Amino acid sequence: MNKAWHRRTAAALACILAAGGGAGWLAHARLQQLQAAFETDARIVHRLLSQRAVQHDAILSTLALLQPAEPGQGGADAALPRLPSVYPQILDVLRRPADGAWPAAAPGLDTAEAASRAAGHATLARPDLAAGRYHLVLASTPASYALHIDLHATVPQGEWPMDRAASPVRVTLEHAGQTFTIQSGHLPAHGWTYGFRKTLASPSQPLDVVARRVVGWDELPWFAMLGWCAATAAAAVAMRMLWRHRVARRRAEELLRLGQVARLNTLGELAAGMAHELNQPLTALLSGTQAAQRLLGDDPPDLETARTAMARAVEQARRASDVVGRLRRLVERPDLAGQAQPLQLPAAVHDALHLLEPECRAHAVVPEVHAEPNLPAVLAEPVALQQIVHNLVVNALQALEQVPAAERRLELHLTAPTPGQVQLTVRDHGPGIPPEARERLFEPFYTTRAGGLGLGLPLCESLAQAMGASLQLAPGNGRGAAFVLRLPAATSKP
Repeated sequence: MNKAWHRRTAAALACILAAGGGAGWLAHARLQQLQAAFETDARIVHRLLSQRAVQHDAILSTLALLQPAEPGQGGADAALPRLPSVYPQILDVLRRPADGAWPAAAPGLDTAEAASRAAGHATLARPDLAAGRYHLVLASTPASYALHIDLHATVPQGEWPMDRAASPVRVTLEHAGQTFTIQSGHLPAHGWTYGFRKTLASPSQPLDVVARRVVGWDELPWFAMLGWCAATAAAAVAMRMLWRHRVARRRAEELLRLGQVARLNTLGELAAGMAHELNQPLTALLSGTQAAQRLLGDDPPDLETARTAMARAVEQARRASDVVGRLRRLVERPDLAGQAQPLQLPAAVHDALHLLEPECRAHAVVPEVHAEPNLPAVLAEPVALQQIVHNLVVNALQALEQVPAAERRLELHLTAPTPGQVQLTVRDHGPGIPPEARERLFEPFYTTRAGGLGLGLPLCESLAQAMGASLQLAPGNGRGAAFVLRLPAATSKP
C-alpha cells in the first residue's frame, strides 16, 4: 500500500513538473520574444538618431566649405536664413566672422570653437537637455558656424519604430548628467528589465541613447500557460485511466492464471482424496474375498467352482486396487523442490497483495506488511509460493467478514527467526478458529465455512511440503488466527 501511495505521489509530482515546466517554457519564450523586439527597436532608434547627428555635422561642414573667401560675396551665407525652413530641428544658424564675435545671446561659444579647432570636428556647446536644446559649433576659416538644435524636432516621426504614446519602452538621450526624454514609456514596479545604452555615431555629439523596458506580470501568456496546464492535467488523467485499465487487465490475467493452476491442483487433491477413500473399502473387499475363498475351500460341494469364482473375484479386486494405485500415483503432486529457485519473499507478498487489492478495498481492509530489513532470499517455486500467499490472504479476508469493519486488521510479518530460514506469518483479527477444528484444518474436504470445499489449506500444505517448506497454524494467542509459512533461505541450499 505504501508503494502504491509512493507511485501516486510520484505521478502527481511528474504531472506538476510537466505542467510547470511547460508553462515556464511558454513564459520564457514570450520573454525572449519581447526582449528581441525591444533590442531591435532600440537599435533602430540608435541608427535614426545617429543619422540626424551625422546630418548636423554635414550641414556645418557644407557651410564651412561654401563660405566666401571675401566678406559680402554671398555663397553659404546667403542660404543661412533658409536652413531652419528646410531642417525643422535647426532653430537658428549662428556665424562668427573673421574679425567679429559670437552673438551676446549665446555665451560660451568661444570656448566650444577653440575645442572644435583643436579636435578638428564640430563640438557640442551649451547643452540644455531638459529643454531639448543644444548648440553645435564648428571652427573654420575665415568664419565659424554654430547650429542651434531642437531635439524635439530631431526625432524622425515617420520612421520611428514604436508608438511614442503607447509603447512601454522608455527612450532618453543622456549627456553629462542631463536627460532628454524622447519617449516616456510605461515601467511597472516589478517585472523583467531589459536595457540598452549606446552613444550616437557622431564624435561631435556624444549623446547616449538609453532605452529601458520592464515586462510586467500581466504581459505573460497566461491563457496559453493555463491551457498547457489544463492539457497536461487531462493527459495525466487519461494516462492514469489507461494505466489503471492496464493494471486491472494484468491483474485479471494473473488471477485467471492462478485460478487455472488452483483448479488443477484442487483437481489433484480431489482425485488423491478419492483414491485414499476408495483404497480402504477395496482393501476390505480383498480381505473378505480371501477369507471366503478359504471357507469355500473347506466345503466339499462344488469346491472347484467356488474356488475358481473366488479366485476371479480376488483377481478383479487386485486389479481395482492396482488401478486406484495408478490413479493416485498419477495425480500425486510432483516434487517441486527441484524447481525451487531464489526468490524475494517481500516481492512475492507485494505481488499477491497487488492482485488482491480490489478484494481488500471491498472488505475495507488495509494489509499491514512488516518486513525485517535485509531478509535473505528464499528457495521456492514461484507459482506455488504465490498461490500459497494468495490463498492465505483470501482466507484471512473471508474470516474478517465476520467482524465489524472498524475492527478488521490483516497483518503480514516477514522475519528470519533462525539462520537458514525465512518465515511469513499471516494474521487476521477475525473470530478465530474453534479448538475442535484446529486439528483437522489440513484434512482434505474439511471446512468450517459454509459453501467451502475444504481443499484450500490442504492444497497450500501440499505445495509447501513439495518445495521443502512447511505451513502450520500458529498456537492460539489472542484474537483471530495466524498461519506460519516457513521457507528455506537460498543460502541454506546444499
